Amino acid sequence: MRALVGLVLGLALWSGVAAAQDVEEIVAEAGAADVMENGSEAGLQAWIAGFRGRALAAGISVATFDEVMQGVHFLPDVIERDRKQDEFTRTIWDYLDRAVSEDRIVAGQKALRTHGPLLEQIEARYGVDKHVVLAIWGLESAYGAVRGDIETPSALATLAYDTRRGAFFEAELIAALQIVQSGAVKPAAMIGSWAGAMGHTQFMPSSYLKLAVSFDGRGKPDIWGEDPTDALASTAAYLANAGWKNGGRWGDEVRLPVGFDYSVAGDRTQKPLSFWAGLGVTFPGGGSLGEGWASLLLPAGARGPTFLVYDNFAAIEAYNKADSYVIAVGHLADRIAGGAAFVGGWPRDLRALTLEERKEMQSLLLAAGVYAGTADGKVGPLTMAAVKAFQRARGMVVDGYPSLKILLALR
Repeated sequence: MRALVGLVLGLALWSGVAAAQDVEEIVAEAGAADVMENGSEAGLQAWIAGFRGRALAAGISVATFDEVMQGVHFLPDVIERDRKQDEFTRTIWDYLDRAVSEDRIVAGQKALRTHGPLLEQIEARYGVDKHVVLAIWGLESAYGAVRGDIETPSALATLAYDTRRGAFFEAELIAALQIVQSGAVKPAAMIGSWAGAMGHTQFMPSSYLKLAVSFDGRGKPDIWGEDPTDALASTAAYLANAGWKNGGRWGDEVRLPVGFDYSVAGDRTQKPLSFWAGLGVTFPGGGSLGEGWASLLLPAGARGPTFLVYDNFAAIEAYNKADSYVIAVGHLADRIAGGAAFVGGWPRDLRALTLEERKEMQSLLLAAGVYAGTADGKVGPLTMAAVKAFQRARGMVVDGYPSLKILLALR
């Protein structure tokens, strides 16, 4: 069936006589589901034919569409990498070992010396800590050394055609076309990651349109070239737009007293620092927690380091919602600035659950009547709350950490 569909589509598109609607009907009648599941160049070109009308309706000119889309091709590696995302599971300590390695810290300090005056100007304009901007640059592209080499239009078209998150990536593809149409970049220079993120600090096209800035005010923001100025300024503008508080921190490592009630942590509800101080929470080196509000975060459960996180944690979270990413950005920024490594040790004897194990855990939590979500393998607040409820019922430490021990107890 797949070969037949590909042949029909290929002939129709090559001849130029099939309208977009005709091609869509051919795909539907010949078995579009098979094409979309397995993916092919012919299938992508058929999708592009159907996409054309939607792009033009969104304001993309015929000239821009043809200029960009004639060079778009199906990228099977992109599909493979997207499919493996959920299966690719690392513990937070494994992630941090790489994200905040000594090499990355040293490279960041070197970048700070090289670009210090620029970063200070950006910090003065947007009120965002220069070390945090630098840390995002380090994590996203190794300070500009690894900005990606995949053609963004092809990556986005491939992912939109794939349909798993088709609507999202189609919107990003239209944004990419708008960027080209604005004259900001030529199609051949629009390269980035397999997921469509671009430039020194890996902006998605829609984020570029909303928040990218030209630091000197001349021309369109250039996040793709060798000069990182606009990319770094755009990252600061992004964080400022997300609510970054000038002079504030992302978070701080803290120590908990013996017998601490872990159930009060992890729900991201902020409480006065005086509340946490009253429960015996302290900095590792002592000293007052000060004033303000924070939530208590246990990224590895009761056995790992503990953090008080502030409003700026949420600002970084707007860039990437994973706690591990936000902690990596904050910690790398601190280390570049000369800060120390975390005091608390990670439970390195534990391993991360696989996707299938996370789904099984959620199914068992559903069966136990303590989970209100779906068994999709995505561990968020609902799953952690359910784990807490299960731990509480079993007389276990109530830290909400979805470990193998919890799965075995559920079984």
